[in-house]
Amino acid sequence: QVQLVESGGGLVQAGGSLRLSCAASGRTFSSYVMGWFRQAPGKEREFVAAISRGGGSIDYVDSVQGRFTISRDNAKNTVYLQMNSLKPDDTAVYYCAAREGIRLDTTAARYDSWGQGTQVTVSS
Repeated sequence: QVQLVESGGGLVQAGGSLRLSCAASGRTFSSYVMGWFRQAPGKEREFVAAISRGGGSIDYVDSVQGRFTISRDNAKNTVYLQMNSLKPDDTAVYYCAAREGIRLDTTAARYDSWGQGTQVTVSS
């Protein structure tokens, strides 16, 4: 498995931006599809975005399309989530996750490794 550590969360006003980072170690980072998920209080963990091993294929949940951008730097073993035009509904703990294989996936149970999460709070 790969070890994942998220950073970059915080408190921001609505309309603001944050950039989350997820640093990976332990296995060959470029072997993994990477995803971002989030979980708000009282809600189930929700898919946010995923990126293929080489970065050529990307998927987003509809609610963040056009506002969030996922990217990865395989030389730095890091995946990013740039979040713009943040809304109070984006408030959640954000997790990065890794899955072996080729296909992007929106299902949390299909990811093998998880970080501890980073809190994002958007005030109105």
